[in-house]
Formats: sequence, C-alpha cells, structure tokens
Amino acid sequence: MNAPDPVQSIVERPDRALWQEGLRTGLPSLFGIAAWGLVVGIAMVKTGLTPLQACGMTLLVFAGSAQLASLPLILAHAPIWVTFATAMVVNLRFVIFSALLAPHFTHLPWRQRLMYGYISGDLTVAMFLQRFPTAAPVPGKLSYLKGLVFPNWAAWQVGSLIGIFVGSAIPAEWGLGFAGTLAILCITVPLVAGSAALCGVLVAGAVSVLAYGFPYKLGLLAAVLAGMLAAMATEAMIEKRKAHNG
Repeated sequence: MNAPDPVQSIVERPDRALWQEGLRTGLPSLFGIAAWGLVVGIAMVKTGLTPLQACGMTLLVFAGSAQLASLPLILAHAPIWVTFATAMVVNLRFVIFSALLAPHFTHLPWRQRLMYGYISGDLTVAMFLQRFPTAAPVPGKLSYLKGLVFPNWAAWQVGSLIGIFVGSAIPAEWGLGFAGTLAILCITVPLVAGSAALCGVLVAGAVSVLAYGFPYKLGLLAAVLAGMLAAMATEAMIEKRKAHNG
C-alpha cells in the first residue's frame, strides 16, 4: 500500500474556518450569479429550447457566456461545428484558469480535479487566487475552495432553473441581468493588473464593438482571440525588454 502523500494530506485537511472564510468571501456575489443564471435560463427557453433541453444545457455546460453565445447560433440553425467552436473559444479562458489552479491541487486524484474544474467559475477562481497567490501547500486550502465553488454553483443552478420554469413572468425592467453583469465587473476590474491584461481587455473591447454586426455572433470569437493574442504579445514584449535591460 502506498504511503499517503504529505502534500495532498495538508491541502485536503478539512478546515471549517477556511471553509467559512471562503463562503463569506463569495457570499456578496451570489445574488449577481443567481440573477445572471436567471437571465440565461429565460434566454434558453425564449430561444426555443424545451425545459428539459434547457435544464440539460445549464447542468452540463455551466458557462453562461458560452450558453448565450451558442443560443443565437442554435436559433439560426448554424452548423453544429460553428456552435461548438464558438462555445469552445468563448470558454478558452478556463484553460488559463485550469493552468493557474493546477499547481495548487496537482496531488489530488484526477476525478477530484475534474470535478473541481467543472464546478469552478470565473469569480471563484479569481477569489481563490487572490487568497492563495502561490501554490504553497496550505492546510485546509481545499476547504476554502469548497466554500467558494459549491455555493456559487448552487446559486447559478437555482437561478437558471427558476429562469427556465418561471422566469419568463419576471418583468425585464427589473434589470436582474445587469445585477449579474455588475457582480462580474466587481471581480474582473481589480484583476486587470499590469500592461498585458489591460492591453488584452482594451483590444477585446474594441474588437467586440467593431465586430458587433458579424453573423452568428462571430464578433465575440474575434474579440476573445484578439484580446488573448494582444495580451500574450504584450507580455512577450515586456519580458523581452526586461531581458534586454538585464
């Protein structure tokens, strides 16, 4: 029998205080997440999906931006590869999130890593990395992540399911979708630190406006790709300049 990995034991060690800290940290964003899920739930059934199809989509995909990006394509009967490609490109940011989280939990079994990868979202990853910027094995670190991701996942699913079944009766002027947008902005803006991130955001914003009229919402794909390439190019230029200056 293999001896338990000491690093894994430290990371997985339950810590109620850290779990509660994670819950408190993520609590202010839960209403916005639920509101955002509500809007996506309404959008799915308004697009023509059946309640069963919409429930399956929100449970399997669990990515509001990808869901919203794919709905117009489904409505327009776009080729299936265009729909999948759009969803994949919109969700490319999760590859970056996975790369950032991986060093923290590399010693966990792959099933656990797969599950936490599925249940993690933009806000929860950002909050976790703010609390634990390095991959040092901190006791109870996994408890903090659980305190963030499980309530976030539940808030999204509850909001989305309400949107699917009864949300169409809620007046649009309530502006619940804007509440979700505000929740995302409150976390995203502080993370735009450094020239590379700022350049990527500015380029993506400019391209999204200029390419707004693209068919099948392909302007969103163009904006994501342009923003990522701009950020990578800026980062490479900064590193090259640092190396040149010694």
